[in-house]
Amino acid sequence: MIDPNLSDRLQVIYRYIGSDPKQIADVIRVEQSIEFPFELAELWIQEEVVGKIEEIESSSNTSHLITISYNIDVVGGELTQFLNVLWGNASLFPGVRIIDLHIPSTLTKKFQGPRFGLSGLRNLFSANTRPLLTTALKPLGSDSKTLAQMAHTLALAGFDMIKDDHSLANQPWATWHERVKLVSEAVLEANEMTGGKCAYAPSLNLPFDQIMDAAHTAKELGAKALLVLPGLTGFDSMRTLADDESLSLPIQAHPSMLGSLVTSPNEGIAHGIVFATLMRLAGADITIFPSMGGRFSFSADQCIEIGKRAKSPLGDIESIWIAPAGGMTIDRIPQMIEMYGRDTALLIGGALHQGDLALNAQQMVDVVASLH
Repeated sequence: MIDPNLSDRLQVIYRYIGSDPKQIADVIRVEQSIEFPFELAELWIQEEVVGKIEEIESSSNTSHLITISYNIDVVGGELTQFLNVLWGNASLFPGVRIIDLHIPSTLTKKFQGPRFGLSGLRNLFSANTRPLLTTALKPLGSDSKTLAQMAHTLALAGFDMIKDDHSLANQPWATWHERVKLVSEAVLEANEMTGGKCAYAPSLNLPFDQIMDAAHTAKELGAKALLVLPGLTGFDSMRTLADDESLSLPIQAHPSMLGSLVTSPNEGIAHGIVFATLMRLAGADITIFPSMGGRFSFSADQCIEIGKRAKSPLGDIESIWIAPAGGMTIDRIPQMIEMYGRDTALLIGGALHQGDLALNAQQMVDVVASLH
């Protein structure tokens, strides 16, 4: 259990499947702090630096909840070391899963979090109470002109955001610079025709040393948002983009490569922590994740957990939008709003291409308007 009397310490609750929880707790608290023989460390390090076992609660001989707290000075104020303390070497132990955590305000204040967040994007898109309408440009293999025409059609229909599919990188069919230029121009042209505010988010699925320059180039070319893949390029790369005052663009975060952190029932990190808490700390304004009922295996409870953590108190860090996706269809929109609420970025991709794209896009806009 999270102890409110330890509000100044980072508290992590691990679920351990195995025997001898005290032994694994001692291993974790040392590995996640000093990674050095405990008995050889100076006394002050043992007492102040090494994590402390706060509670072990066993529901059976092989199922245990272990609460360990850490001095926030171990984190040092950087997101990279925070992730290291949270899950670094513990990620190598079988049967260990993080199910909850408490991050003290003395630590959260070191992170800016999302630049826009829930309220910021409502203002940006003049969406006072409604969900956002978003989609992805597909499929890989389409040339830049085709993708630009798709984007133009979607923007004319009234979509708020149009992102690259996460697989669009720098392939020969639609090189990154050419695609970003043509799609940005197409969306801006549509906005001029309708008076809309549609934002195109090109994918920064690029080598690490190109990401920052690419983000600024995208802005210069007319892109009004960014798609970041923190599982590929790092959570801290997303934080760097979010913190950049000269960039100041909304960020959508894609879950590529993060699935293995959550899909095992006995190892990894809880869905809500990965797709909401970490995304907020790292600066995402919208977190994309697979919705229950689509082509992935997330359950309703796991999806609801993500939604709750996207808006639950986290120091002064803003709440963020959720974008449940992965095989969603227009006819499911009422169900999704009922399940997730209106603080949802409705993300429907491939289904819009089953038939006439313009008619399907307009139908999606109309369905949301009718529920408003």
